[in-house]
Amino acid sequence: MAVPKKKSTKSSRRERASHFALKKTKLLSCPKCKKPVLPHHLCAHCGYYKGKEIVEIKTKGKKEKNKK
Repeated sequence: MAVPKKKSTKSSRRERASHFALKKTKLLSCPKCKKPVLPHHLCAHCGYYKGKEIVEIKTKGKKEKNKK
């Protein structure tokens, strides 16, 4: 098993850890509904991707009642 020969200093540990910081997610706006969307992902609000409807999204306000 590998064992370090010398103690690593605080500054060298911090220099290495500086690259572990979180980065902001880049969001684009959907060209159809103008809501924020991740790049190369389907819009969850309107169901469009690259100008084509991929998934039909049902609206929450309309509920169909079962008629007997």
